[in-house]
Amino acid sequence: MLSCGDFGIQALQRGLLSAAQLEAARVAINRHLKRKGKVWMRVFPQKPVTRKPAETRMGKGKGAVEFWAVVVRPGNVLFEISGVSLTLAREAMRLADDKVPFECRFLSREGRE
Repeated sequence: MLSCGDFGIQALQRGLLSAAQLEAARVAINRHLKRKGKVWMRVFPQKPVTRKPAETRMGKGKGAVEFWAVVVRPGNVLFEISGVSLTLAREAMRLADDKVPFECRFLSREGRE
């Protein structure tokens, strides 16, 4: 599961995670850690989501890119942290979990959950 850090956050449901939501979670983690430790983002927004303007007639091609997103499946690890205590990492990951639109769980390398 964890490849880089000692603690992580894992998705339990599938969903689409926008780049803005991913960035909000990363900022929440970094603010809580106060620039201590190391943080890894294990996912990257590489899927363009397009939309056509409202009240547009059919045809005329595909709409413009509205935002970039990540397709998240159950079991994907979103973030990893190392170099901080268990309590600090757990709280940082709880704050990140509040920013994503699906359920996640806390992981630790030692198995202490």
